[in-house]
Amino acid sequence: MTGSVSRRAFLGLAAGAFATLAAGGLSACGAAGSGSTLINVSYDPTREFYEAYNRLFNAWWGQGHGQQGVEVIQSHGGSGKQALEVANGLNADVVTLALAPDIDSLANEGLIASDWQSRLPNESSPYTSTIVFVVRRGNPLGIRDWADLAADGVGVIAPNPKTSGGARWNYLAAWAWAERQFPNEGQVKDYMRKLYGNVLVLDSGARASTTTFVENGQGDVLVSWENEAYLSVRDNPDGFEIVTPPVSILAQPPVSVVDESVDAHGTREVATAYLEHLYSTEAQRLCGENFYRPVDEDVLAEFSGTFPSLELATIDDFGGWAQAKRDHFDEGGTFDEIYGG
Repeated sequence: MTGSVSRRAFLGLAAGAFATLAAGGLSACGAAGSGSTLINVSYDPTREFYEAYNRLFNAWWGQGHGQQGVEVIQSHGGSGKQALEVANGLNADVVTLALAPDIDSLANEGLIASDWQSRLPNESSPYTSTIVFVVRRGNPLGIRDWADLAADGVGVIAPNPKTSGGARWNYLAAWAWAERQFPNEGQVKDYMRKLYGNVLVLDSGARASTTTFVENGQGDVLVSWENEAYLSVRDNPDGFEIVTPPVSILAQPPVSVVDESVDAHGTREVATAYLEHLYSTEAQRLCGENFYRPVDEDVLAEFSGTFPSLELATIDDFGGWAQAKRDHFDEGGTFDEIYGG
């Protein structure tokens, strides 16, 4: 979606809903005769999870509210682009984005309280993920680690860190690995330059990159969210396989109500409950079933056979998101340096 979208226009798109809509990336899920309507503006690979979660939440919410359902309208795209849409007028009740700076940008606009990250457990991240590789069945190029992505002749598919939150996690995971391999920053940058020099298509979002690799058949390896990788292999087990590098990054996608919107729409109670219920045991189990890593340790243990152990860098290794953004992703940062020069 591009341009600003008013709530009235946005809801108008969902008339006669509960099916995927023609407008870019919008879908509606809920119960007929809904008592409330929420707009969830999210990042690319969460479509399937939130479609399932919306049904789970409706069943729980209806038990205490006279069976009044909640119609949830979803919007998906690159995380940074989605945050910009909200800032430009898309009246989201909740945002479920790929990284904290995208929600911070809305707090800076006065749309969300500055303390948003302390309002829910685990820094308002109800699930985590990491970055892995998807290769074609049989792994014909023998890709095992980040070094292989910079080798001559390897076609890499990855989204653009300027528009995609997942792409920023990709970049930082690669950087974290390179810092462990090379003694100085110049060599780290040389590696990153070779890696991004191998990128054939720099899509605007993670799902677009998956489409480029899986459906359009471009590239030898997709740098991917872990959950997105599992979906690709689940849907086409004969075509693809996952390679989990020994070093990656702890990705923490955060969530928040949009304070200005929920107060204007009278949806604060249901929007808050919608996010709080993500931490319930049944929702945490749904996270695992959709290949997100639950933050509930007991539920995570139930999926020990799904998620391999690996060394995970954290955003704190980069001085936190504010510093990482300045150093790597702002205009003139290291991404511009290595990709443009």
